[in-house]
Amino acid sequence: MAAQPLIAPSILSADFTRLGQQIAEAEQAGADWIHIDVMDGHFVPPITMGQVVVAACRKATDLPLDVHLMVENPDGMLQSFADAGADHIHVHVEASPDIENSLKAIQKLGCKAGLALNPDTPASAVQAVLHLADVLLVMSVHPGYAGQAFIHQVLPKISQLRSALDGNGSHALIEIDGGVDATTLPLALEAGGQVFVAASAVYRHPQGVAAGMQALRSASLQVIKR
Repeated sequence: MAAQPLIAPSILSADFTRLGQQIAEAEQAGADWIHIDVMDGHFVPPITMGQVVVAACRKATDLPLDVHLMVENPDGMLQSFADAGADHIHVHVEASPDIENSLKAIQKLGCKAGLALNPDTPASAVQAVLHLADVLLVMSVHPGYAGQAFIHQVLPKISQLRSALDGNGSHALIEIDGGVDATTLPLALEAGGQVFVAASAVYRHPQGVAAGMQALRSASLQVIKR
């Protein structure tokens, strides 16, 4: 039986004209974390949000702020995002010049260290630093844009990483980011995912945020009740 998953709505798909209200809606609907996608226009094509938005989110909620840095050379930004109110900071193994140093630096700042990897990056690329991660963020789309389809080929990698963490006695959580909806969440949960980032499935649900959250919770019960 799988454990109750955590759901982290991503504000990437929120209505920024009423961001505080959108965060409150997700919190009232049972969100566990708030996910913030930071993109620099270099590591990924879009430019999205930065420290000012994180600080605004910090004022809007007491939920953990899960900050995903999709940026080149993230080390110089870690302090400023911690100061802005991030609780978790994810850095990409593909972007960090020294991923071990990055993870240790995040923890020294008092934040949970997130180790992120792209869909095409094999599990072996992070094997040596798994013991340093508090959260392992597995991208199930190519980073950059909301609304992409879930890449099913990442499911075996999630299982590999779950086995590796369990074998090391690690308490790190596996977080799945990209294309998560009521259809794909159960698949990723069965593979070993524990935290699920959902942007469009929550903030663009036809019946609203609460209905989007409920659809994800209901989908997870398909697995938990087995």
